[in-house]
Amino acid sequence: MDGGWWRQVVAGVRLLLVATVVLGIGYPLAVWGVTRLPGLHAHAEGSRIVVDGRVAGSELIGIDPVPADPARDPYFHTRPSASAETALGPGDPATSGGSNQSGSSPDLLALVVERRALIAAREGVPPGLVPPDAVTASASGVDPHISPAYAELQVPRVARVTGLGEEQVRALVAEHTGGGVLGQRAVNATLLNLAVERARGGS
Repeated sequence: MDGGWWRQVVAGVRLLLVATVVLGIGYPLAVWGVTRLPGLHAHAEGSRIVVDGRVAGSELIGIDPVPADPARDPYFHTRPSASAETALGPGDPATSGGSNQSGSSPDLLALVVERRALIAAREGVPPGLVPPDAVTASASGVDPHISPAYAELQVPRVARVTGLGEEQVRALVAEHTGGGVLGQRAVNATLLNLAVERARGGS
């Protein structure tokens, strides 16, 4: 009986050691190795955007930029965030989530109306031309993508403030527009703003 007990202890210790080596060392190393494969490395590191050797953000996270002078706003703006303290934001990129308000919520409806009026004033267009995604927050609150319609709405202002031609800005929008096969086409506003900044510096 004593011998049987000892064999069980030894077997348990062996199993613990094997599990520790395989699951605690081998598996993490295998996962790390897979992330080093060509084509996967950038995604495994958070799809970071590196500009001049410094991380400028992530392709997967939209942070709505705040202009130094609201009257001369050179940025393409993302969708609103439920974490924002004001109607248009910016939101807190460390907080992800929606408002959880239903489409029939009076508070949400009032917020949408306020957003539409603010965006229409910013872009100098009638409120009816503001697209739906410009006034509704995404589920994550940090979605970098906007609709081509919302990007097009912002083109004249960005061109005017940056000094770039509208056709040049539209070409940059087209370069940063993806999707369309199984889903809707979308523009990555984070990458687009960086492209506008590069073009502006080179102009």
